[in-house]
Amino acid sequence: MHVAHLSLADFRSYARVEVPLDPGVSAFVGPNGQGKTNLVEAIGYVSTLGSHRVATDAPLIRLGAERAVVRSSVVDRARTTLVELEITAGKANRARINRSDNVRPKDVLGLLRTVLFAPEDLSLVKGDPGERRRFLDELLTARAPRLAGVRQDYERVLKQRNALLKTAAMARRAGGGKGADLSTLEVWDGHLARAGAELTAFRVRLVDALQPLVAQAYEQLAPGGGPTLLEYRSSFEGALPASREEAYQQLLEALQAVRKQETERGLTLVGPHRDELGLKLGELPAKGYASHGESWSYALALRLASYELLRADGGEPVLILDDVFAELDARRRDQLAELVAGGEQVLVTAAVPDDVPKALRGARYAVAGGAVDRL
Repeated sequence: MHVAHLSLADFRSYARVEVPLDPGVSAFVGPNGQGKTNLVEAIGYVSTLGSHRVATDAPLIRLGAERAVVRSSVVDRARTTLVELEITAGKANRARINRSDNVRPKDVLGLLRTVLFAPEDLSLVKGDPGERRRFLDELLTARAPRLAGVRQDYERVLKQRNALLKTAAMARRAGGGKGADLSTLEVWDGHLARAGAELTAFRVRLVDALQPLVAQAYEQLAPGGGPTLLEYRSSFEGALPASREEAYQQLLEALQAVRKQETERGLTLVGPHRDELGLKLGELPAKGYASHGESWSYALALRLASYELLRADGGEPVLILDDVFAELDARRRDQLAELVAGGEQVLVTAAVPDDVPKALRGARYAVAGGAVDRL
């Protein structure tokens, strides 16, 4: 799989730009602030319908413009698909596939698969649990696009259930201990457990699949520095579920067990939105104990493991390395370059040519002043 052409209109700093691309390595080189990351961010957006830099779409639209348009020609097994996304702040985005308007944005998911590593990924190790949950869920969606709907269902039910619990808690405080009517809460419990069980079961299986791949990648990047261990930690007590049905029963029972605390606090206290992916290095948690270099290697190992997992599913994803090599020492830089040099398409951004390792031979683009020129 590779991107053969990228076209942007009013996306970030670009009023308009056309970038033809080839398989193999392509490096975008230019001073900071010239738009290198904007290019790979657009490709990542086609893949995930989200940005690795911001949580909302509004910053993606060029200042003064009403909307941004991203077009990408994706080649997969000799078949070319034109994907077009129109991004409008505050409104529903629009999508087209091969010029057809009869599609939803989520129909785009799966047409382009990417693995993107950027400096922000250090938060996978050092950041809050939400960063690691997002990592798992985005990888799940890349492998099985239908799970995007499961995630949306869970988030919708969670929002409705939290609203009911919040109303009950406010009524309890206002009424001197007498709460609001919670007769519908059990219905929401069922909806939450159903969507949450599916998400949890897939996450548990994903962590099991990632475990040996992360260990292998970390050993390649930092020989003798492990071992690494991934642990999926549920927000309630008990063994991890072996199936979706088991997860459903466990989640229902957990919701019943914390009912009193939830009605007092006005918040859903158990479920996949509060689960955690634990990362251990040796006997200690990586967060708080791993050095800066070890944390970088761990974050890289998570992305490289994702890359290998998607490759094993069939169809090699596009690998994006956004301003990564400048953050690594010489040994890790060379190790990473050797590991990814043979990818079907590897996109690299760098501030100066020397930041691109010699092992990554391929096309070079100069990025400056809103222009992207192939050298």
